[in-house]
Amino acid sequence: MSKTKKSKLISLTDAAAMVEPKGCRLALGGFTLYRRPMAFSLALLDRFRNENTPCDLTLINFTSSVESDILVGEGMVSKIRTCYFGLEVFGLAPHFTSAAADGSIQIIEETEASLAFGIRAAMAGVGFMPSIAWQGTDLLRLRPDVKTIEDPYSGEVLTAFPAIDCDVAVIHALEADLDGNACIGANQGVDRELSLVADKVIITAEKVVPRLDKVDIVGIVVDAVVEIPNGAWPTSCYPLYALDGLAILDYVEQIGSESYRPLLDTWLAHHNLA
Repeated sequence: MSKTKKSKLISLTDAAAMVEPKGCRLALGGFTLYRRPMAFSLALLDRFRNENTPCDLTLINFTSSVESDILVGEGMVSKIRTCYFGLEVFGLAPHFTSAAADGSIQIIEETEASLAFGIRAAMAGVGFMPSIAWQGTDLLRLRPDVKTIEDPYSGEVLTAFPAIDCDVAVIHALEADLDGNACIGANQGVDRELSLVADKVIITAEKVVPRLDKVDIVGIVVDAVVEIPNGAWPTSCYPLYALDGLAILDYVEQIGSESYRPLLDTWLAHHNLA
């Protein structure tokens, strides 16, 4: 007798509840202002407003943008690991810039190389990955946890980048199926790699279909799927929709004013939250 497979399709609220109340190492997929899991970040914000959790988050993003800045602004984040945090042509990420200046968050210095090699080490199941990156720079002084080793064959001094693990990775997809297989398009960043090193993987998708013909992320590593059209808004989700630059400008301009919370309320409503 065959067993009925448990569906991976859940609600956005239930997906947000998968983040541990305190100390979760959270990776948010996408790249700069493209294909960011905005609906998920706003669902976390909504949960925090109601439950005061999750808190003490460590964000592990290849790049960080508005989806992360709103969490920093709410005081939900204690540590940042990213090689870039900003809004591209729209300037600095206001909450992150303020928190970095007043020391209310810990910034773990990263570059593209340290993140890439750290993720590779986790994928390989080893404690570190050697590289020539960072040699001759001051980054090793800023990161005393990153050691140097001697190549046993050539004698060359190498950087030993420690493995980077995460508890939950959230990746926004163009399409997904009920088994968790997902298509994320051509600009993938490190989303496929994040799906392989995270303990739990959540896919938010513009559309859920019975079966996918093209798969970028395999369902076997995915724990949950959420169907959320426009789930990356106001960031872009090419080729489905473009960046909403006016919304990003409103965000930047309203921070610090009485209009900021009502602005976020409209964003929550846009994603059928609150």
